[in-house]
Amino acid sequence: MRTLIRRIRWSRVLIAGGVLTVLALAPWVWVLAASSAYRYDSTAEVPETPVALVLGAGLRDGRPTPFLAGRLDVAVDLYQRGKVKVVLVSGDNSRVDYDEPSAMRTYLVEHGVPADAVVADYAGLDTWDSCSRAKRIFGVSKATVVTQEFHLPRAVTLCREAGLEAYGVGHDTWDQSTRTTAYGYFREAFASGKALWDGLVVKRDPTFLGPRETGVTEALTL
Repeated sequence: MRTLIRRIRWSRVLIAGGVLTVLALAPWVWVLAASSAYRYDSTAEVPETPVALVLGAGLRDGRPTPFLAGRLDVAVDLYQRGKVKVVLVSGDNSRVDYDEPSAMRTYLVEHGVPADAVVADYAGLDTWDSCSRAKRIFGVSKATVVTQEFHLPRAVTLCREAGLEAYGVGHDTWDQSTRTTAYGYFREAFASGKALWDGLVVKRDPTFLGPRETGVTEALTL
């Protein structure tokens, strides 16, 4: 009898563990499925859109980190191929001594993108804020999202939930940093839960709203 009771208890534990695992992975499956038709492996394949939305990824001594530089290189390629006309760089400038968008703009200009084709969003504090502000503040309706490949499913899904006709192309970082890239994929399994909450359940306002910005519209008319 005791053996039977122990088996029943272990069965319940295993079932509960399985249910929790499914619930934990459901948001990740959601972002993968929701974005699968809109993610592309190369800049040559992605459809033309008016705007490339480049998401911030940190600074080192005031310059873009290698991962952020990789994203910006993808944006340069998109612009040079004529796939986009304007690059909207969205990052964190919540402190006076930390200015991602300006560093991103400088990098793009140094690599051949005209200064008047680069527009900065200084309040892109996370992926949802960047997507939501691109739509609500900058008036973007169609864009190519640029980030790392491991982040791309979540980024494209959130931008589409924010109302953008969003496509995406990612920067492959396996050869650049295997450990960091592996951690990035691992982290996405959990970050997708917040994405589901922000983009599908509550559709929260970005941290900062403010007045409408005309920079993208003006750049598109040049």
